[in-house]
Parts: sequence; structure tokens; C-alpha cells
Amino acid sequence: MEDFFCRIWNLTSYLRNQVLHILEDLVFGNVDLPHPSGVSPSGLHLRSSFGSTFQAVPDDCYVPSSAHTCAGQTLPVPGKRKKRLKKSFPVNISAEIGDANNCSHIFPVDPSIFQGLMIPIFSLKLAWRFTFVCWKRFLFLVRCIQIKTRSLVSRVQKTLQGSSDDIGWLQRTPGMPPVKDGTARFMDLLHDIRNGKHTLPDSFVYLLIPGLFSNLSPLYFVSTKRFFSKMGLACHIAKIHSEAAVDRNAWELKQYIEELYWGSGKRVMLLGHSKGGVDAAAALSVYSLELKDKVAGLALVQSPYGGSPIASDVLREGQIADKETRKIMELLICKLIKGDMQALEDLTYEKRKEFIMNHKLPENIPLVSFNSEASTGPGVFSTMSHIAHAEIPWLTLPSFGNGDLDSIQAGCKVPVVIPLAAVMAVSALHLKLRYGEKSDGLVTCRDAIVPDSVVVHPERKLHHAWMVCSSWKKDRSEPDASEMCEALLTLLVEIGKMKDEQGEWNP
Repeated sequence: MEDFFCRIWNLTSYLRNQVLHILEDLVFGNVDLPHPSGVSPSGLHLRSSFGSTFQAVPDDCYVPSSAHTCAGQTLPVPGKRKKRLKKSFPVNISAEIGDANNCSHIFPVDPSIFQGLMIPIFSLKLAWRFTFVCWKRFLFLVRCIQIKTRSLVSRVQKTLQGSSDDIGWLQRTPGMPPVKDGTARFMDLLHDIRNGKHTLPDSFVYLLIPGLFSNLSPLYFVSTKRFFSKMGLACHIAKIHSEAAVDRNAWELKQYIEELYWGSGKRVMLLGHSKGGVDAAAALSVYSLELKDKVAGLALVQSPYGGSPIASDVLREGQIADKETRKIMELLICKLIKGDMQALEDLTYEKRKEFIMNHKLPENIPLVSFNSEASTGPGVFSTMSHIAHAEIPWLTLPSFGNGDLDSIQAGCKVPVVIPLAAVMAVSALHLKLRYGEKSDGLVTCRDAIVPDSVVVHPERKLHHAWMVCSSWKKDRSEPDASEMCEALLTLLVEIGKMKDEQGEWNP
């Protein structure tokens, strides 16, 4: 029985040695040619990869000529060939051979067989590592695709939702004081003004505060100031950088109000249009102690006190093409207009919520908030607004006096008219279709309502720029912007008187 197992193990060792010999010769380039002396009379003399010769014996077991493996002895391996094997197969062969010798008294095993098993084991390890790396890479790619998909879906949802949840947030916030409707009283005062009854007192200084991009229009509030001056009232237009941030303009307005108060000894009535109303409200909120006895009231005309959906939709982070849109706005505001990007950011819902929650308006200050709805009819697209005068120095026109040619004037001023009404109509239609909200083109009616104020909402269709930029074709049957401003300030004076007398205004 022992001879049978000995033959099996020697046959396996022989086949293994031949395969290793072929692989070794292929790797190191030592291919030996067959030699006639390799054949013996009694059988075949075969040279192993370790330099030993096996002799085939027909009636006995295979016995190596230089070693006896059946007795537990190992085959002698030349030193040069050992080094090659160690380089080719970095395995602790000596440890494996030692383990095989320890168990040789139980079963006669050739320890070199473990060396032959290193090739398939190493191949399996290499295949396992390659499979593991490929699987790990696949999972990483799947994870990246999931993250990209979720980000894209989130951007699409945020873009489609827009400002739906933000419009009118002031009315939904608990704890905000209620408002009162003063439209009927406003219309009565406006009717009296058009009939020549002017009750606006001269005991106040009236300060008009322009809104965003007012520096581009030299005629901003000019007609209203001229109208007030003809009535003998002290009226001023605040010289502020309208494209600056709200906190900066609030500080400048505080300085401006104190200068007017100490210069005239009269309290100041404020009327702010668009962002000008937001700047004025910020000045009263932040510097309430300094301006407590110097300001008699504030009228906010079409002001985005709660925020503007246009500003929020343009600058909202996380939506589609948010970075590209911001770069375009920075180019327009910062490079062309020389303004501050913070001025537009301060009108977003996020910034307005943060500011209003941290800075409350004084409770005893009279407030009037005016909002309107822009017309979207087909006839509005032909309406042109007169916004500025352009002086052309090279154009010479003759000047006539008493029918005769008196002189030749060098240069002339040409009125600049643009279709502002058409632009506001398109914007108002967009807000109507997307959010279902009434607006003047830039500010929704609900966002222009200030808590604890008297709200005025006329039935007449007025776009956002109508109050400050006169129309090229004036309708004498309808009140103009100057008369509307006078009616608002008259209502504000009336509210202040009733609060001083009774503590509450009742329309």
C-alpha cells in the first residue's frame, strides 16, 4: 500500500516538475535541447527542473537517482535554481516544506508539491483582487450617478417651485399686527385734490426716496418735487446711491433726516418708492431711538417690504443655471451700473425674512402701504414712458422769438422714452401665470403690504414705474403721479393726527 501511494506522489511530482521546468525556461530563457544521453537501457532518464534525474523502472516504484522521497527526504535543488524560484514565486517555501516534513511520519508526501500549487493560488488571489476592485469601482460609479440624479431632480423641483411658498409670507406669519384698508379715504382725498382742495400742511419737510436703478433716470420724482414746490412745500429728493445695500442706505437716510430736522426744525414725512421704501423702513427700524421724534410718518409706494419674486427667482441658489444667472446680474449691476450686488440680494425673500424678524418697525409711527396691479391688455404695449433727457451737443436748432430768427442754439435736449409699460406688462403676466398673483410687474400686491399699516389699493391699473416716470401721452381726465403722492401724504398726515388725538386711526 505504501508503494502505491509513493508512486502516485512521485508521478504528481514529476508532472509538476515538468510544468515548472517549462515555465521557468520560458521566463528565464534557458531552454535545454534534448540530449541522447537522457535515455537509459532500462528506461527513460528524465531531468527535473531541480537538476535531478528520474529513472523509469518498469517493475518497481519511481525512485529519484539522487534522493529518496519515499523516506521523507527532499530533492536537492541547486542554489541558482532556488534563487530563480524565489524571485518568480515570492512565497515562504521553507515554512511550507517544514510543515510537510513534520507530517511526513504520518504520510509520505513530497513537500515540493506545495510549490506547484502556488501558481493556481496566486492566480486565484489575483483574480479575486481584480474582481473586488472592479466591483468597488462599479459601486462608486453607481453612487455618483445616484448623487448626480438626485441633484438634478432637486434643481428641477426648486426651479419649478420658485417663490410659491414665499409670496405673502408676512400675512401668514403669526404675531404680525393687522392692517386696515384706507382705499376709500384715499380716493376721497384724491378727488378733493383734483378739484383744487390741497390740505397738505407746510409744517413738515417732505422727503422723497427713490428706488433701485433711479440713478439711471434723471427725471425720477422730478415732476412730484416740482409740484410740491409750487404749493410752497419744502420737498427734497434723497441723494443716495440707490444701487447700494439696504444697511448702507439706511445709515445715509438717517444722516439725511437728521440734517433736514436740525436745519428746518420740522419733522420729516417720508415717501419711498420701491426699494426706497425698504431703505426708509430699515432706517426707522435700525435707528428708531435716533429718529423717534424726527420722523412724522412713512408711506411705502410699491415697495417689496416682504420681498420680490423677481429678485428671488433670479438669485435663488440650487436651481438650474443659478451660477450663470448670477454672473450675468453681476455683470449688469457691478460692471455696467457700478452698483452693489447686495442691493438686489436684500430684496429676496430670504434676506427680507431675516431682516424683518430681527428689526421691527416702531409701533407708534404712522404707516401707509400702496400697492397696484399692472395692466396686461394689448393696448399697453404702445405706451411709452418719458424717463430722461439726452443732450446732443452736435445738433443745432434755430431759436425763434416773435416769429423772427434770433439765434442758433448749439446742442439740444431730446426726451428719452422707452416702453416701460410693455416690459412691466410682460413681467406681470408671467407672475400671474406662474404664481397666480396680482402684481405691478415687479412686486406682488401681498408682498407690498406692511403690517400695522393703512393699505391703499386703487382700482386703476398702474405698473411699477408709473409713480415716478410720467407717461409720454398724459390723460388729463386721470390723476397723475404727483397728485397720487400728495393724496398719500395727506392720508399719512391724517393718520398721524388721529393717532395723536385718539391713539387709533379709524377710516
